[in-house]
Amino acid sequence: MKKVKTWLLKVWQGFKTAMPKVRQAFRRGLTRAFIKIQPSLIAVAVGLFAGIIVMLIFNPERAIWGFSRLLMGGFSFGIRGFSAMLHHSTAIIFTGLAVVFAFRTGLFNIGASGQMMVAAYVTAHIGILWNIPAPWHWMVAIFFACLAGMVWGLIPGLLKAYRNVHEVVSSIMLNWIAANLVVYLIIQNIWNEFTQGASRNIQRSAQIPHLFRGFLGATSQLTIGFLFAVALGIIVHIVLYKTTLGFQLRASGFSMEGSKYAGMNTKRNVVLSMGISGAIAGMAGGVLYTNYGKTIPTTIALFMEGFEGISVALLGLGEPIGAIIAGIFLSHIKQGGVFMQPHFVPEIANIIIGVIIYTTAISVSLQLIFRRYRKDFAAWRAARKEKKQGEVSS
Repeated sequence: MKKVKTWLLKVWQGFKTAMPKVRQAFRRGLTRAFIKIQPSLIAVAVGLFAGIIVMLIFNPERAIWGFSRLLMGGFSFGIRGFSAMLHHSTAIIFTGLAVVFAFRTGLFNIGASGQMMVAAYVTAHIGILWNIPAPWHWMVAIFFACLAGMVWGLIPGLLKAYRNVHEVVSSIMLNWIAANLVVYLIIQNIWNEFTQGASRNIQRSAQIPHLFRGFLGATSQLTIGFLFAVALGIIVHIVLYKTTLGFQLRASGFSMEGSKYAGMNTKRNVVLSMGISGAIAGMAGGVLYTNYGKTIPTTIALFMEGFEGISVALLGLGEPIGAIIAGIFLSHIKQGGVFMQPHFVPEIANIIIGVIIYTTAISVSLQLIFRRYRKDFAAWRAARKEKKQGEVSS
């Protein structure tokens, strides 16, 4: 017993000694996190302020009611609204992560929409025409969707690495190629002859498992794809910041010449970065279209989730974890826009999101400018103060 008491006393003393350091480290972490997310917080406040102003202009009597419904978002209808919010956030989290991965390696993948479209067709093709028992059917469909997105992402990566073609130009052109190619392949292979406006439904064996079906029944659209998106965000963060591969990809993207001097294969790293980014966007198409009843329309239109991923990446400040939070937040605001009807149109939510994104970009730019010229500004202020003091003394 004496030994146990002695050991417990030592543990308690060690705990008391360590607690001040833990508190100090915790406070430092909170301060750093607050400084980092400050641009996003400012942007959200500005966007919401712009939203209430628009509501007051068009319908002042219902403005407070509409704003409260907007803030409630996906929580307006309990677990049903909450599951719908998470369902709509799944695809944009994936595309946001795709943009973040490319951005963190010095590239700008604006072709997530096309990569997602190609992956969606591959998913539908496998889900409709291939006969595989469950649950392997949806797993195979998502796996090949990732491969399709990777292949489509490798094209701008190869053009960037070996022909110095800017990835923004090549990837946005590939979006339209993907849109037309997908429509052609749907009409040729999986066209619904009865409706004649979309692809056929996938087989039941290709349906990805759903969440909350026990509470909501067949009306729940939320799938385990949301859990995949969150897990993938954590994996992307680990790969980028905790592995040698992530370091090499970031180094090659931001400084090709410096990476070459360090002995890295920069061309391979650029291609690999765009390929991985495309695979993540492809997973968005795979998860979204293994949902039974979700069909691909044959009208030539780009998947907006790919472009919304850019908004998610910007609001998330180019961080994988930030992309998860931003994706859920933007989906929350959009759900709130739907629930404001009939007194306000849902497009008000898009106005708010647009203001938030622009304000985020401006805030980050100003922060970077201030950091870069902070010393010069401080020297200028000191010289000005010294000059004033000299004038007063004379």
